Amino acid sequence: MEIREAQELIRRAYFEKDSRRGLYQTFTWLVEEVGELADSLLKGDEEAKMEEIADVFAWLLSVANLLNIDVEEAFKRKYITNGAPP
Repeated sequence: MEIREAQELIRRAYFEKDSRRGLYQTFTWLVEEVGELADSLLKGDEEAKMEEIADVFAWLLSVANLLNIDVEEAFKRKYITNGAPP
């Protein structure tokens, strides 16, 4: 799956709900998920790490959808066009 496909999947599933919640509250959920990821890292819980990485990614896509930012394009522009450090 391409990043753009994942972003569209999240848009179709959650955009209306995210729009009603608003940008700030949606971003707050992203931050909460980052905290849960940190907790899973500290605990060394491999299954939780996978789940929380997926949650962080999904919430990041939700925030990007609200901002009308194509994450795949932003990533390519930052890390491919400009050249990622080795």
